[in-house]
Amino acid sequence: MKRCTRYRVSGRVQGVFFRASAREQALARGLTGWARNLPDGSVEVVACGEETGLKALHGWLRAGPPRALVTEVRAEPMEWLDISGFETR
Repeated sequence: MKRCTRYRVSGRVQGVFFRASAREQALARGLTGWARNLPDGSVEVVACGEETGLKALHGWLRAGPPRALVTEVRAEPMEWLDISGFETR
C-alpha cells in the first residue's frame, strides 16, 4: 500500500550532507518526495511510496550519514502526494 510520511529529524543534521544522503536513500528505495532544511536546524523529509521503503528510510533517518548526530525522528502520516523524483530543497 502506498502512502506518504513527513519526518522531522533533529540533532546535528545540517551541514553534514543529510539532505543529499536522504535523497540517495529514498531513491534507492523507490520513494518520491523531498528533503529540506528548516530554520530551527532540523531537516524535514517528505517521502511517498510503498510501506517497506518508508520503513527502511525511517530506520536510516535514525542514524543519518556518518557526520550526523540524530537525536530525534518524528514521523507523521500525510495525504498522498502524486509527485515524481526526490529533490533537495
